[in-house]
Amino acid sequence: MDNNIKADIIFAFLFLLILANVFVWQFIFFLNNDFSITFFDVGQGDSFFIETPQGHQILIDGGPGNRVLTKLGKAMPFWDRTLDLVILTHPESDHLSGLLEVLKRYQIKNILWSGVERSAGIFEQWQEVLKEEKAKVVFAQAGQKIRAGKVSGDVLFPLKNLSGQFFDRGVNETSVVVLFNFQNNRFLFTGDIGKKEEKALLDIGCNLKADVLKVAHHGSKYSSSLEFLRAVLPQMAVISCGANNTYGHPSKEVLNSLQEFAINVLRTDQKGDIIITSDGSNFKYK
Repeated sequence: MDNNIKADIIFAFLFLLILANVFVWQFIFFLNNDFSITFFDVGQGDSFFIETPQGHQILIDGGPGNRVLTKLGKAMPFWDRTLDLVILTHPESDHLSGLLEVLKRYQIKNILWSGVERSAGIFEQWQEVLKEEKAKVVFAQAGQKIRAGKVSGDVLFPLKNLSGQFFDRGVNETSVVVLFNFQNNRFLFTGDIGKKEEKALLDIGCNLKADVLKVAHHGSKYSSSLEFLRAVLPQMAVISCGANNTYGHPSKEVLNSLQEFAINVLRTDQKGDIIITSDGSNFKYK
């Protein structure tokens, strides 16, 4: 057989193989009827990937460094380079760093963040990649709604628009807090808010009840007050932190408080990536 014909046959076979692989990925992807959250193990930081039953993809924070790129590469089909929404809870390196590369390598449709100003060098990099990105940018404030098919999200904090305000210190206090709803299940993401911000949410009568709580500030003792935990009263709490971190996260105080309410605790420093899936009535983790 002519070598050129052999090459054409091999090329055609490889093309069909790739096409079949893409079809299988799409078939599996669209068969999924569950809402899923992957709490990436990115060390001492936060990064969470959400997929809706309709295939919407949301990334909350990017963690420190570039580990999030590897995580996304495993969580998403290899041909997919689009994210529907990126949420930056607050512009601090352990939440922001990974997003710099994400914005460079993925097409982002929408970005939700507080819009606060900082003098840190990494913040200047964030501003630069934002300018280059073609995404629609929305500055977060309480009352906003996120809609992604059958999944909705309520922005609970900050209570007012903070865009343009300077927060070199206390930037944790500007964290975007979002409560996601999928039918009968609720998932609360709290960024790095402290007890002061928790009290502010309680004072205005927010319905904070959730099935799953992302514990604020990696389990810091300056967050997760008893009053706040009582209002949320989740079945499960996830703590994102690095193994043997120098901050002592999670604190014994917070772990004791969670135990007091008989809340099941999962930690990325102990379990690695944590995946929670919900069918709208029940949820499970692995």
